[in-house]
Amino acid sequence: MISRLPEAFFDAALEDLSDILHRCVHTGSSIGFILPFSHEAALTYWRDRVRPGLRQGTLDLFVAYGDGRIQGTVQLIQATMPNQPHRADVAKLLVHPDARRRGLGRALMTALEARAVELEKSLLVLDTRSSDPSRVLYQSLGFQISGEIPNYCRNPFENRLEPTTYMFKDLSLLPVVKTVG
Repeated sequence: MISRLPEAFFDAALEDLSDILHRCVHTGSSIGFILPFSHEAALTYWRDRVRPGLRQGTLDLFVAYGDGRIQGTVQLIQATMPNQPHRADVAKLLVHPDARRRGLGRALMTALEARAVELEKSLLVLDTRSSDPSRVLYQSLGFQISGEIPNYCRNPFENRLEPTTYMFKDLSLLPVVKTVG
């Protein structure tokens, strides 16, 4: 089950979210963190970086539930500059390593896109380490590569720099779905 997590339920989800982030970093996911990465650092990220966006209404946090706990998450971050009301960023698509290859990433992205359309966003933007397998998922969902920046991010395990790929999806090209009733 995929749902948008309201801020009122954030504290109850914090441990699961932190566990997912911690495990994803330790399995090499390209999400901005490097080793060593503690569970406390994961808690701090969610409390200090994500919760304020939820509170301010500039961030939507989606979660995938399975086996009685959160198994995946993704964020839709609305652009805050006056010349970008049509745009939003996709951030931190995370699926617990034990729950991968079950379609959770795709389901999370589908829910995120539906919310973006509801918010009248016509452009989604994201970046991912060029070698990350998530790039294949994004392309299968209709994201296009806009470019690659060499030496953009540090490898989570080694002291070497890697390229990052920037991608976008033009939501204005999606078919309009009309509801009856």
